[in-house]
Amino acid sequence: MGKSRLAAVFLLASVLLPAQILKEFEKKVTEFSLPNGLHFIVAERHEAPVVSFHTYVNAGSADDPSGATGIAHMFEHMAFKGTEAIGTTNWPEERKSLDAIEAAYDRLDAEQNKGPKADAAKVKVLNGQLQEAIDKAETYVVPNDYPRLIEENGGVGMNASTDYDATQYFYSLPSNRIELWFLLESQRFLHPVFREFYKERDVVQEENRMRVESSPQGLLLQDFTATAFEAHPYRNPPGGWPSDTANLRVRDAQAFYAKYYAPGNIVMAIVGDVNPMEARRLAERYFGPLPKRPLPPLLHTEEPPQHGPKTAVVDSPSQPLLVVGYKRPNELDKDDPVFDLISEILAGGRTGVVYKSLVEDKQVALELETADTFPDGKYPNLFLFFIAPALGHTVDENLKALEEALGTFEAQKVDAQTLARVKTKERAEVIRRLDNNPGLAGLLTANYAAYGDWRKLFTSLDDLDKVTADDVQRVARKYFATSSRTVAYTVAPSTPGGRARGGVAGERQ
Repeated sequence: MGKSRLAAVFLLASVLLPAQILKEFEKKVTEFSLPNGLHFIVAERHEAPVVSFHTYVNAGSADDPSGATGIAHMFEHMAFKGTEAIGTTNWPEERKSLDAIEAAYDRLDAEQNKGPKADAAKVKVLNGQLQEAIDKAETYVVPNDYPRLIEENGGVGMNASTDYDATQYFYSLPSNRIELWFLLESQRFLHPVFREFYKERDVVQEENRMRVESSPQGLLLQDFTATAFEAHPYRNPPGGWPSDTANLRVRDAQAFYAKYYAPGNIVMAIVGDVNPMEARRLAERYFGPLPKRPLPPLLHTEEPPQHGPKTAVVDSPSQPLLVVGYKRPNELDKDDPVFDLISEILAGGRTGVVYKSLVEDKQVALELETADTFPDGKYPNLFLFFIAPALGHTVDENLKALEEALGTFEAQKVDAQTLARVKTKERAEVIRRLDNNPGLAGLLTANYAAYGDWRKLFTSLDDLDKVTADDVQRVARKYFATSSRTVAYTVAPSTPGGRARGGVAGERQ
């Protein structure tokens, strides 16, 4: 497709039917699976000599085993530490040193596991031996060799993320460096090295301190999520609980890799100036050697029904913050597109009905945002409201104002003009992301992993178009129920001998 023709498709996207957009797009998409189960989606865009790569592993922090929360995130960090050939001055000797670290750690664990009978002096000696082994292994490391190699070859946007449902790796390269990606990406999954594991463990712990312990918003959301979910692992933070993270071992990462990084649990997208036949040849050459392994078992822990409202209170000297969440079904539910539209209707800028009520009319809030899927969508989750009360106004006032606004919303059907406007806005947002190679690569992999077909990216627009005002009202009445609500808010710590802090009226503490 020529550049002018591609541009025309996007300019007309707001009036084209989703089926028409999909028909045009399918002409430039090739997909295939290797015998080991690894799936590739290749989208041609020859406007610029650049290719974006996106690896989507269908496993995230929700799959962390009990007692080893944070291990999905730790493995993600390991993927940037290099390979057996990159990041080391002498791999055979480094490997011996890494084995020596684990042997020293085993001796330390064996003594500490004696509990009250552990010999404190021996523990101190064993800790010293462990640090000596770590220091020796460090002498073989070439720091940042892996990202340096990518950057020297024109790579940009290299990053990764660990969410609740997935782990993703992505960056872009000039199209004449495409084989470099196949080599590097295959090697770090074919022969993962656990270089600087314990050094990186410290980095992850520091990230947790910065993003959660030192952040009022981060701490509030962590306590909110842990309160909303009693059993399901969505209650665990992606970075892991600090006591778990502090004790993660290389064997935990190895076990997670063996279980969840099966080729059939991974999908890769290649978008840009690429020849599909060449991409398939390179995929077979570099990723074909990955051994086929069984898919990981499905997560069987289900969140039990919630039988009443819940509340979490977080001490914080910062400006008060309020989070309100309502239980909702997963992304495969027929009502999923309804939640997308409700979010836009309620808080889509200054025209959002709840935003307008709390921020502009009553002026009890400085800011109000919604998340129609929180913290992730593979399993039943939450529809979330995040509110920053205005100066001089309390979280109690804001919660009452939110209840009143939702009550009005549930009582009156959304008008046709508003419904049409938000549908157009949602469609435009999807199309906007399609015009960006890295964004498109991420969308293709996410939709394939979630729905088994990347075309859901386009057919979801049909699903939005089918939503009626009756659907919006029905879903709002069904799911914005006090019995399934979780509220969390910050409050200034009480001083010794000071007045006891107040709570949200009518909530269990």
